[in-house]
Amino acid sequence: MPIPIQQGLHKRSLLRDNVYESLRDAIVDGTLAPGERLKDPQLEEWLGVSRTPIREALLRLERAGLVITQPGKATTVAPYDLASTISAQQVTAAMHELAARLAVPGISAGQVEAMSVANAAFASAIDTGDVEAALDADDAFHAVFVRASGNPVIAEVLEQTTPMLRRVERMRFSSESARQSVAQHNAVIELTRAGDAAAVADLCRENWLSLRYTEAV
Repeated sequence: MPIPIQQGLHKRSLLRDNVYESLRDAIVDGTLAPGERLKDPQLEEWLGVSRTPIREALLRLERAGLVITQPGKATTVAPYDLASTISAQQVTAAMHELAARLAVPGISAGQVEAMSVANAAFASAIDTGDVEAALDADDAFHAVFVRASGNPVIAEVLEQTTPMLRRVERMRFSSESARQSVAQHNAVIELTRAGDAAAVADLCRENWLSLRYTEAV
């Protein structure tokens, strides 16, 4: 199993989320390829942690559809699956639609400004071809509504469905089609300022459904 060059990546201050995010990102960016067998000793060496947080992270990744576990046999990186990706996309779009519908009526000027800053960073990352920065900025943009919605279940559902779409997002954010998202984000911001919750919710749903999942095949 190929592993990143850095070893002992996480020390004693490790949070469980760090292990999960490191494994998730390695799967999404292709460092750990579909069908790759994930071996505990190598993962422990790379991450610098014990087996327990690794197993917990793998369980989360299995629920997210990124790994496949065969009891008593092996844990492998899941192959790209079109049907599962479409299902995850539909649920993710619905959750962001709901988050926007709940958040807009009580959104603050500061939160709208945070969205503007995030979208500016997103546009800049697209211009420079920095896919990682684009993903981070896109997350920051959509997180404003998720946090402002006041519904913690939305974030819990998105934790399960969003990782499946990362492969598609990486493809989109490295192409010219990503500029469509910049424009959609700008429209969301203006409609949010106008207080049109229904229109914002519809546009957020369309933004997530505009991902072209076939590009990841």
